[in-house]
Amino acid sequence: MPATKHRAGGEVIPLSKQVQSAIDSPRKPRSRRWVWVTLWIGVPLLLIVGTAFTVFAIYFQRAEPILRDRVVKTLETRYDSRVELAGFNVSVWRGFEITGRGLALYPNHLNSTRPMLSAKQFRFRATWRDLFQTPMHIGLVHVNGVDVYIPPKDERSEMNAGGNSQKHPGRAEVVVDKVEIDHATLLLGTNKPGKVPLDFEVGNLTLTSVGAGLPMRFHATLINPKPIGDIDSSGTFGPFDEKSPADTPVSGTYTFQHVNLDPLKGIGGTLSSSGKYWGILNNITVDGETDTPNFSLDTAGHAMPLHTTFHAVVDGTNGDTHLLPVDAELGHSHIVARGDVVKIPGQGRVVELDVTMDPARMEDILALAVKTQPPVMTGALALHTSLLVPPGKESVTEKMQLQGSFQITDAHFTDPKMQAKINELSLRGQGLAEEAQQDAKQNINPEIGSDMRGNFVLGKGRITITGLNYAVPGTNIAMNGVYTLDGNQVDFHGMARLKAHVSQMVTGWKSILLKAVDPFFAKDGAGTEVPISVTGTKSDLHFGIGFLHKASAKDKPPTQDRVP
Repeated sequence: MPATKHRAGGEVIPLSKQVQSAIDSPRKPRSRRWVWVTLWIGVPLLLIVGTAFTVFAIYFQRAEPILRDRVVKTLETRYDSRVELAGFNVSVWRGFEITGRGLALYPNHLNSTRPMLSAKQFRFRATWRDLFQTPMHIGLVHVNGVDVYIPPKDERSEMNAGGNSQKHPGRAEVVVDKVEIDHATLLLGTNKPGKVPLDFEVGNLTLTSVGAGLPMRFHATLINPKPIGDIDSSGTFGPFDEKSPADTPVSGTYTFQHVNLDPLKGIGGTLSSSGKYWGILNNITVDGETDTPNFSLDTAGHAMPLHTTFHAVVDGTNGDTHLLPVDAELGHSHIVARGDVVKIPGQGRVVELDVTMDPARMEDILALAVKTQPPVMTGALALHTSLLVPPGKESVTEKMQLQGSFQITDAHFTDPKMQAKINELSLRGQGLAEEAQQDAKQNINPEIGSDMRGNFVLGKGRITITGLNYAVPGTNIAMNGVYTLDGNQVDFHGMARLKAHVSQMVTGWKSILLKAVDPFFAKDGAGTEVPISVTGTKSDLHFGIGFLHKASAKDKPPTQDRVP
């Protein structure tokens, strides 16, 4: 019978089985066995944990100064420098990560307040085992904000003379497999008044196989300041010569792609270049090539394909370049240039080249340099000139200076009117006056070729030509004159020597009347010698023979050839 409970008023309430069981069962005393087990296990465990924590705290306190000392000693030994380190921290919560800031290296043999190398921040990871190994081995170091300063040449000479030539590399405390650098700058110093130091900005740089006395492999992205573009380069650098940084070996390959030349005043186009280099920092040999499918000058604005291959020697400490030579193809013209691109203190870079064009086409050169389209003349060209581009803010075409000599063969004028006059001059000079009249009436253009040679000086957008000798069958013309690159001024004067007599250059009654004056114009084996001029503009040329006036001083050429 289930247990019951009586409520006031005589009502009976049954009790649950769980409550009844609790009432019926007697209480047992709690066992002390688990207490002893806890004491026997827990107390030793607490002692072990406490000991480990104490050891860990001691090691942690020792790790930071040990690592700092190893990093500093390695840099001091490797670069023979005094090392400053503003901050150094070790964190075990992120896998034993080491970070540093404010690193600066001052070479012992250079009395300078400026560090040769500095870094804003660096970080790397290590293990406890690495901490107590010598040398300590590190797989990867990340560095941010590196500045490398190469002193001027004279200071480096003093360093070499005053410093100890014996190297004492000592033992490296730390060996690094790879260094990744973000945002680095290379500054080539100068102590010359007014001269701006050469500054190279390196976007990203990765160094591998970093070790004392060994060359480092690198991959770098350099930001070229002008024209703006990224140079991608891979190669080897070192071992670094801390006594004379300029003597540090370097070699590798590079690419310089899709570079806009427009920021260079007077020049336009998109350039791509690739090549290889080797040598030491102040004497680097470079072999490479460039392609500019749309090269142009602002004097004309006509795009021309330009391909070059070059062999050059570059002083990496100041940027001076010696071209030995540059071999170029402009359209269908072959150009070879040798010379120097050097800095003038306080002014900028000057370009001095010796240029030869052979074989070349006149239409290629005119299309590049002159606005007139199509080019006023076609023909085979051979040219030799000196080229000077002085420093200055003007465009290249405004400050460019040329001086040399040229020879053009089988030249033809693209303007039909001008070519017709040349044809008529040739026919009349040969005494073929009737044929010249018939061709003129029937608008026949026999396309008689011309030959020219002379000396020239180009500057300020105009060409001054002296000793110009112009020859067509039957006629030889010696002239001096000026031609502006914009085509707005043509002013040539000289003497024409013709094979025919005056009376043979006309027909009908004029020929009969002029026979009496033939002796007055015949001279030195020529049937006729008269002053001649070509004046006007590119769109309005005037071609005149001065039968009726005496030759002036400017008409008299420096030399006269016999009439062909």
